Amino acid sequence: MSDLKPLTPLGGDIARLDQIGVLRIAENPNLAIASLAARKGRSADVAQTVKAALQIELPQPGKSRRTVTHTVWWMGPDQWMLSAEHNAHELLADEVKAIVGDAASVTEQTDAWCCFEVSAHCEHGAASSEAALFALFERLCAVDVSQMVVEDATRTSIHHTGCFLIRKEDGFCVIGPRSSAGSLHHALVEVAGGLG
Repeated sequence: MSDLKPLTPLGGDIARLDQIGVLRIAENPNLAIASLAARKGRSADVAQTVKAALQIELPQPGKSRRTVTHTVWWMGPDQWMLSAEHNAHELLADEVKAIVGDAASVTEQTDAWCCFEVSAHCEHGAASSEAALFALFERLCAVDVSQMVVEDATRTSIHHTGCFLIRKEDGFCVIGPRSSAGSLHHALVEVAGGLG
């Protein structure tokens, strides 16, 4: 029998980490992801059961919510994506389906997406770090990132690739199609390198 070994979305044995000036671009392969779509007329039931089981409210359009264990962001009317650490929640879709029952459809999404955590650490303080992040994403996508606050989430296109962009306390989370991980990573690194 073959000794199978998982690869990261970028094809490595370990996650890729790039430090370019003050910007840090980290591949995060340790994510379990599931989509959640409330069935017709069952939105309130889904919101109630998810909140009771995971202590997290399903966010409104343009928002995300985060607890110690889970992150959820809005995708469309009555649709959300949930993520958690893969090491602790490998069967996230099954866990969510057990919570919502027949009130929603749940689909395993883990191997369909890649995630890059982008942060900045500048010795001149938080304002300089934030400015570096804004400069990066203003060149990458058509989102006014300077107006995004923590827990804002939006769909956008980066390097002709549809992505989710989520504002976090220390930067941004970029979630894109796993099949485009290399192109997405290349765009992040090239633009970061061009900032001087």
